Amino acid sequence: MPLELVTIPALSDNYTFLLHDSDSGDTACIDVPEAAPILSELSSRGWSLTDIWLTHHHHDHIGGVDDLLHKHDAKVTGARADRHRLPSLNREVGDGDAFEFGGERVEVLDVSGHTVGHIAFVVPDSGYAFTADSLMALGCGRLFEGSAEQMWESLQKLAALDPETLICSGHEYTQANAKFAITVDPDNDALKARIKRINSARDSNEPTVPSKLSEEVATNPFLRATDPAIQAHLDMIGAQPVDVFAEIRARKDRF
Repeated sequence: MPLELVTIPALSDNYTFLLHDSDSGDTACIDVPEAAPILSELSSRGWSLTDIWLTHHHHDHIGGVDDLLHKHDAKVTGARADRHRLPSLNREVGDGDAFEFGGERVEVLDVSGHTVGHIAFVVPDSGYAFTADSLMALGCGRLFEGSAEQMWESLQKLAALDPETLICSGHEYTQANAKFAITVDPDNDALKARIKRINSARDSNEPTVPSKLSEEVATNPFLRATDPAIQAHLDMIGAQPVDVFAEIRARKDRF
């Protein structure tokens, strides 16, 4: 059985996640936008927090760590390269590192681009990837620090995961991302169908995160820079994929 995953809305449009192993009772929280909704969920389930995993230093992903640690004695894991901008870490990790949680292997990927030092946590056996603001539902993070080359490389790492992997990203931006995606990939029937499902979910105030990697590969324009239809629409047939990606990202920034 996979580790139990709980998706928790936080702040205005963030998501945080709990990952729970019923055998050991261990529970990890991935990113901490604010403590209150996490503490409420832990209390309602009778879980004790043992781990905090941080993907990057932005305040809407770490702002509640201190408040959470006041209530739970949890081990904090984050990027070695970003330690100067993160809360005090008990475990520093980098690209290619791995550790065990709940009897499963957790793999660390450097997915710089949105920030330099952004990491993702991948739990292959359970089929989860915690990608925060790198690969997002129908999108990717704005390039605040890294380059298009860095983000494209990061996205390729994530796209190579098992297609059944659930992409646990950090924000409810999917509907806005969809409005942009259709402008660069207007003939994609899979995208059109997904947009209908997204709009229905949001009309019912249901989350659109997590999403399945196979669906991202089929519909997320930021993963589809090699697609001939997108290249043709952008008048970039035969261009280097990273250049196509950079154009898509620039258009999204102006959208």
